[in-house]
Amino acid sequence: MKTLSLLLLSAAALAAANVEVVFPPGAKPVGPYSPGILAGEFLYVSGQGARQPDGQYPPTFEGQVKQCLENIKTIVEAAHLTMDHVVYTQIYLSDVSKYELMNPVLDQYFGRNPPARATVGVYRLPVETPVEISAVAVRDLSRKKAIIPPSYKIAGPFVPGVQVGDRVFISGFLGRDPATGNVPADPAAQVQLALDRFHTVLAAAGMDWGNVVFVNPYLTSEIPMGVMNRVYAQHFEFGNTPARATIPVHALPLGAHMEFTGIAVAGAANRRAVRPKNMAASPTASPCVFAGDTYYCSAKSGFIPGPNGGIWAATVEDQVRQTMRNLLDGLEEAGLDFSHVVASNVYLDNIDDFSKMNGVYGKYFKDAPPTRTTVCPLPPVERKLDPAGLSPKLEEISIIAVK
Repeated sequence: MKTLSLLLLSAAALAAANVEVVFPPGAKPVGPYSPGILAGEFLYVSGQGARQPDGQYPPTFEGQVKQCLENIKTIVEAAHLTMDHVVYTQIYLSDVSKYELMNPVLDQYFGRNPPARATVGVYRLPVETPVEISAVAVRDLSRKKAIIPPSYKIAGPFVPGVQVGDRVFISGFLGRDPATGNVPADPAAQVQLALDRFHTVLAAAGMDWGNVVFVNPYLTSEIPMGVMNRVYAQHFEFGNTPARATIPVHALPLGAHMEFTGIAVAGAANRRAVRPKNMAASPTASPCVFAGDTYYCSAKSGFIPGPNGGIWAATVEDQVRQTMRNLLDGLEEAGLDFSHVVASNVYLDNIDDFSKMNGVYGKYFKDAPPTRTTVCPLPPVERKLDPAGLSPKLEEISIIAVK
């Protein structure tokens, strides 16, 4: 990995994207990513596992969650901020049954001024960490404002939404009735319930569906993708939908099967969808959407767009190459390139491909790489071509860039 001095020099080379690398002494990333990136008014923190400085893992789940948070705290404090500055977290658990054991630990770090939060259960995580947490923090704490809809009952050290200026970070909302604990039997009803709960935060912030710039739909095998898309599309304008990373996952908390989390921005002038010419308009996802100077891009896989499209590459390395090409199409349409990318999420079919993915991914960032979170959401698929010669999807990547 690059030394701290080299990474700080790289920050100067990335002046176009107006970023500053945050690399605490002793940090040892396990791939080509930066621990933290300051970009504009936000700090992006890479997904942090439970590994201690000595390379070992704490023996208890509570200790593992605490170590993740200590690793985040080290990066946040290296940026001269505090844990109170954190506005949003994503938590990935390899054992979602331990969900409720997290809150007492998280309360120690976020009890006074909690962030928005989304939690999902995944199949595996890098270097076999049992939990991984990523975060976004704001430079100016006075701009952080909790969004709590009327009658909402706080159920842990997180809030339904956090507003920072014109930006709202919305917690993960499950397709589960929080008052009764019931999960509707009908998959479409679960999707609608999760969307209704998501919308309560938008309404409390004086916003609506047209303000949304990015969404993560997380769904288990109990929710057919077609059903989710049909219900979801009813809430957005065709061709002007949010950017989206739709991730089937191993499990969700509290027996739920559907979850939505996302980001919205106030004012039509601050929101602009962007679509490369080789990608058709969609009822469910725009390739990329601007929120002010921040550019949220939908997750892309290694597909070839257009006629005779699909995933033709059979190896994870070649699929990553095509994915990065597809992401670059979205960046270039907005006059950006990979030097503007400040954060990414990588979803692998098999975590054993972690090193192979890193070997290709890292070549696209000449200077300091962006922050990154990598997870394996589901058990690996069977790797064989279909009758048409198409390969299964082995990876998927979403990005955030700053102009």
